Amino acid sequence: MKSALIPLLLALAAPACAAERMVLAPAPAADAMLSKGALQKAVFAGGCFWGVEGVFERVKGVTSVVSGYAGGARATAIYEVTGSGLTGHAEAVEITYDPGVVSYGTLLRIFFSVAHDPTQLNRQGPDSGSQYRSALFTRSPEQERIARAYVAQLEKAGTWKPKIVTTFEGAKPFYAGEGYHQNYLRGHTTQPYIVYNDIPKVEGFKRLFPQLWNEKPAA
Repeated sequence: MKSALIPLLLALAAPACAAERMVLAPAPAADAMLSKGALQKAVFAGGCFWGVEGVFERVKGVTSVVSGYAGGARATAIYEVTGSGLTGHAEAVEITYDPGVVSYGTLLRIFFSVAHDPTQLNRQGPDSGSQYRSALFTRSPEQERIARAYVAQLEKAGTWKPKIVTTFEGAKPFYAGEGYHQNYLRGHTTQPYIVYNDIPKVEGFKRLFPQLWNEKPAA
């Protein structure tokens, strides 16, 4: 649970936690081919949704990013309730993307490289609890196949020395979060929590994936 005071204290007390460790993960060996077609969706959970949204809204081919909750029931998809860590929900983002511009595998690569640290169990940086777990909520059998193959590839390559703890949670529903969470990073660029934990992720994405950087963020 992030209150206005807690992020400030955490940021001032432990600036070394500024963003999780970033590693340029290899391109996925198994991926969907870029092809024209209907827009598709991907749902990722990787800690506080503010930073994950901030990264993916800058990816070329992404048309929208919504912060919300996945893994639990509709009735408990409420920020103050999910903060208990007892609802089954994870803070997540729903990404709508053009498969003719960016592939699901590329989104996975960004997710693992800069959006979060997949080796942190039930936490990310200063935030702890199962609601901050690393999880993939695949929207199709193809996404499930690509995601499992990619995690296996990363583990075999030893990209991270600690074990990857990302869970595969299938097509559990995604529920949009409260309005004040949407586009939060862009509206709070001087908030200490954002400065120390989330803006470095966006800057890391721009540095590691310049060819995918979009100057105009998605809606």
